[in-house]
Amino acid sequence: MANKEKRIEELEREMEAPDFWDDAEESQKKMKELKYMKDDLQTYENLKTQMEDMETLIEMGYEENDPDLVPEIQEMLDEFQKSFDDIRVKTLLSGEYDSNDAIVTLHAGAGGTESCDWASMLYRMYTRWADKKGFSLEVLDYLDGDEAGIKSVTFEVRGENAYGYLKSEKGVHRLVRISPFNAAGKRQTSFVSCDVMPDIEEDVDVEIRDDDIRVDTYRSSGAGGQHINKTSSAIRITHLPTGIVVQCQNERSQHMNKDKAMQMLRAKLYLLKQQENEEKLSGIRGEVTEIGWGNQIRSYVMQPYTMVKDHRTSEETGNVDSVMDGNIDLFINAYLKWIALSKKDLQK
Repeated sequence: MANKEKRIEELEREMEAPDFWDDAEESQKKMKELKYMKDDLQTYENLKTQMEDMETLIEMGYEENDPDLVPEIQEMLDEFQKSFDDIRVKTLLSGEYDSNDAIVTLHAGAGGTESCDWASMLYRMYTRWADKKGFSLEVLDYLDGDEAGIKSVTFEVRGENAYGYLKSEKGVHRLVRISPFNAAGKRQTSFVSCDVMPDIEEDVDVEIRDDDIRVDTYRSSGAGGQHINKTSSAIRITHLPTGIVVQCQNERSQHMNKDKAMQMLRAKLYLLKQQENEEKLSGIRGEVTEIGWGNQIRSYVMQPYTMVKDHRTSEETGNVDSVMDGNIDLFINAYLKWIALSKKDLQK
């Protein structure tokens, strides 16, 4: 914590300089860093206070031989444990772009209307999670389902370590439930793929040749108000050598949409390049996954019993409603710990 206190002092001194606001982008970055540093320091101070309060209550309980204090101490201990776990998980976020904002894309897979409805449920789950974290969320691209739900949606989550947390969600999510769209009340399995990448604003070492991309314009659709439907300002860029497709329709002009789409493409190609390098080093060959059976990272079962289980970490809970309401930190934290342990095993 001493290092953080020192860094806070440095940043506050820099902010007092008369030329601090000359570079608006750089000054905003430093303001953001200062806020995050102060938040961490405040969390640490709160933990110290919680610990002292618990010790005082325990001493009182012993002195007065009062068992009625036990539930109150337990409640404080649970709160302390949660705050402590949050800080511990933050220490696992050491990846190059973990501190960046995240761009998330959901695609409905096998299952038609069922999967489109499942995509809208997952979108709500991530919206609720971002809200609980105090993060902001902005839709970049949106395509309605034919009958209900969402065919695909791309959104940006802005907040400290957004990518570091949400990278755990990349993969196929499987839903099992009694179908609300089936009169016979049959059990239905639906799939949605989730892609996550960091919002990398700075230039990354990726070459994109004009010959390698195809740029298409189309009319915007979905949640964007009347303005968004009047012009063909939405942009779709296809990277021909890899087949990667990125789309953006949120910005108010075609030019801005193209800039954002190119930024997303650069980030995707950079991640692909990193993944290939890691696979070469570890001798692991990546598999191309379809949005269907057998490729899921997590299953959400609503009938005949309730359970959400992550197939990578084996973390599970029976409270599906809570998970769908955005309480997914138990899965994110378990994934980050699992990744950290996997890296240690590889280094042995």
